Amino acid sequence: MSDIGDTTAPVLVVIPTYNERDTVGDVIERLTAALPHAHVLVVDDGSPDGTGELADDLAAADERVHVLHRTEKTGLGAAYIAGFRWGLARDYATIVEMDADGSHAPEDLPRILAALANADLVLGSRYVPGGRVVNWPKRRQLLSRGGNLYSRIALGVSIKDITAGFRAYRASVLEKLPLDDIASHGYCFQIDLAWRTVRSGFTVTEVPITFTERELGESKMSGDIVREAVLQVGRWGLRRRGEQLASLLRRKH
Repeated sequence: MSDIGDTTAPVLVVIPTYNERDTVGDVIERLTAALPHAHVLVVDDGSPDGTGELADDLAAADERVHVLHRTEKTGLGAAYIAGFRWGLARDYATIVEMDADGSHAPEDLPRILAALANADLVLGSRYVPGGRVVNWPKRRQLLSRGGNLYSRIALGVSIKDITAGFRAYRASVLEKLPLDDIASHGYCFQIDLAWRTVRSGFTVTEVPITFTERELGESKMSGDIVREAVLQVGRWGLRRRGEQLASLLRRKH
C-alpha cells in the first residue's frame, strides 16, 4: 500500500446495503470514476430486492468490486464491523465508510483521503464551514443537529458531526479499537466509533461535504435508532463524568 493521504493509493470503501438495488450501481460507478484506484466492498444483509445479486454482477465485471453476503439483517454497526474485518485481513491501510443511497457524494472522497495525511480519522462533515444538507425536512435537520450537540456536550468532544457516516479510517485505528465489544447500531455506532477513536488518543479532523437526502428507497432512521443513541450517549457521558471525578479525587489524595 502507498502512503496514507495519497489519493492514488488503493483504499477499501465499505458500503453496507439492504434493499439498495436502485442506487448502489450508480454510487459505485461514480466512486470508481472519482477515485479509480479505490476498491469497493458491498456488505449485503440478504436484501430481498436483489441488491446482493446486482452487486455480484458488478463484481464479476470489475475486479475492484467485492461482495460480502450476510444471511440476515443485524444492523449497520455489525455490517460495518464485518467489512472492517474483511479489509484488515487483506492489509488495506485505509478503510472508508460510505452509504449506498447516494446521500454521500463519491466526488468528495479524494478530499477526505487527502486530509487523512494529517489525521487518523477524517469525517465528511455537514456541520463545519462549507458543509451543508440538501432536501432534508426541518424536523430531520433539528434532530441531527440536536443529536450532535447533545453528544458533543455529554462526551466532551469538539467534533461537530460525530454522527457522520461518510468517513475514512487509518487501519491502525481499527486494529486498536475493541471491535468485538462494539454492539451499537445505527447512528449510535458512528458516535461510538468516533468517541473510542478520540479516547484512544488518535487525531480526528472534519472535511466539509454536501449531504443530499436520498431520492429513491426508504430511510433506515427509526425511533429505536434515536432512542438507542440518546440512552447510550447518556450512559457514556455519565461514565466519563465518573472517571473525571475519580481522577480528581485521586489527585487530592
